[in-house]
Amino acid sequence: MSAITSSGGKRLVLVSGRAHPQLAEDIATELDTELLPTDARTFANGEIYARFQESVRGADMFVIQSHTSPINEWLMEQLIMLDAAKRASAKRITVVAPFYPYARQDKKGRGREPISARLVADLFKAAGADRIMSVDLHAAQIQGFFDGPVDHLFAMPVLLEHFQQQLDPSTLTVVSPDMGRVRVADVWSDKLGAPLAIIHKRRDPLVPNQISVHEIIGPVEGRVCLIVDDLIDTGRTIVKAAEALKEQGATTVVVAATHAVFSDPAVELLQSTMIDSVVVTDTLPVPEAKRWDRLTVLPIAPLIARAIHEVFDDGSVTSMFDGAA
Repeated sequence: MSAITSSGGKRLVLVSGRAHPQLAEDIATELDTELLPTDARTFANGEIYARFQESVRGADMFVIQSHTSPINEWLMEQLIMLDAAKRASAKRITVVAPFYPYARQDKKGRGREPISARLVADLFKAAGADRIMSVDLHAAQIQGFFDGPVDHLFAMPVLLEHFQQQLDPSTLTVVSPDMGRVRVADVWSDKLGAPLAIIHKRRDPLVPNQISVHEIIGPVEGRVCLIVDDLIDTGRTIVKAAEALKEQGATTVVVAATHAVFSDPAVELLQSTMIDSVVVTDTLPVPEAKRWDRLTVLPIAPLIARAIHEVFDDGSVTSMFDGAA
């Protein structure tokens, strides 16, 4: 079946873009349903077309898309699918964007800059979205950019379960790779019962993607250091942090991140001897060509499926994340 019907007659419908079909299939499996068949294609001139092959009138629709590269193509595809759902008379339309596109452009750092994360929210709204669901937003204020409910999911429970089975808190230090991640790292520290360390860094404004690490605050020498971050893009920040930790006497460096963006040369850099293992979730596709023996990819579908179920049943998404904010 391609829809779930509640006792009150509501109908849940899942549809997916083409960016990460495996994740959408996994979410559908968790919900014991199937994805609605969709005819999606790209024409020779680059224009995108999408049509649902069954009626969605009156449905509670969840439009799933992972914004991996080429991000602009997948964003446009999701917008077109939202428009199709609105024009097909869906009753409520939820954007499921596990990795929110343009999330790092959340404020004006200098004059004449855009706030692209706000623009994306406006585009979702204009296309027909009533609600947004995303995992580990790069900046919490993005929740306020959308004129409607935003379900901010946290991958921490998924990652924590893995590390609670793998790491000994008596020899562990949780590390924030920069000042912006201190609050999240502090929650990890409490959950794992381990001390916290903070890396103070400064970016060179004239050289993109170049990081200078200045100092480490907290216990590092002779300890297993767990760096926690929301995403890994080129990997340069993480590698610089790992190098600094090893220089200060860390025995092992483990990296945990929600979103595996893995832009070049991330895979090459992350295989550095300074990093002992990397653990991510599959909010974004991680093809075999970007996997190596010290990488672990954890499934995020059960978390997203549970959140979709809560929204559909008018339950509480917040109750899923005790203390994870």
